[in-house]
Amino acid sequence: MEFKAAILTTAVLAVLLCSPALAQKSPSVSLPPSTSPAPAPAPQYVDLAALLNVAGPFHTFLSYLQKTNVIETFQSQANNTDEGITIFVPKDSAFSALKKSTFSNLTGDQLKQLLLYHAFPHYYPLATFRNLSALNPVNTFAGSPYTLNLTDDMGSISVHSMWSKPKISSSVYATEPVAIYSIDKVLLPMQLFSKDPPLAPAPAPAPQSGASDLAPSPGGGKAGGNAKADSTSEAYRVGVSGLVAAVAGGLMLMW
Repeated sequence: MEFKAAILTTAVLAVLLCSPALAQKSPSVSLPPSTSPAPAPAPQYVDLAALLNVAGPFHTFLSYLQKTNVIETFQSQANNTDEGITIFVPKDSAFSALKKSTFSNLTGDQLKQLLLYHAFPHYYPLATFRNLSALNPVNTFAGSPYTLNLTDDMGSISVHSMWSKPKISSSVYATEPVAIYSIDKVLLPMQLFSKDPPLAPAPAPAPQSGASDLAPSPGGGKAGGNAKADSTSEAYRVGVSGLVAAVAGGLMLMW
């Protein structure tokens, strides 16, 4: 009987010891809050339209880019940092040097091709043009067969199209992935122009501001003639007076 009581007591103690209420709680370990990494900053893209608007006298070229929506094509390519873009931008004077009909006679698609012809679908800094010229002809954004030839003569870089061979006059912007170079002539491909487009007529000479100070005034000849006649009459009167005095003197001596 005592043996059964001992077994019962041991069982009760085991149940009590295993109870969650009596179990010793282990101290909780506080973990620092997880911190997610900060998002990467958005890439900074070059606003081509804003740049061309303030960088130089490129308003005509920019106007054509916006009219044909080619500016959006160039901007999309500029944002593609894997390839980038190189643009040859003619000055306003380059367009005004040609007759207006040179561009007004082009269809919308032809004008678009002409603008795309002024860009490479790749970023090229000036230092690479010497090696790039060895790969002539170079494909433009307009695609084949719209190509350009480049020459580097001791650092003076020329861009050759069929009817014009302008030189790069300055670097407007050249930071990867965008390179923009100013040129003094419009690039004219033979695919759009079967012959050399005519130049704009020379401006008419400015009218003379007034008559020369050396020109005779109206009536000046008449005034000169009157002065000459007056001097002749005076000499005649002096001569007659002298003759009369001489005759009178002679008569007095004879008297």
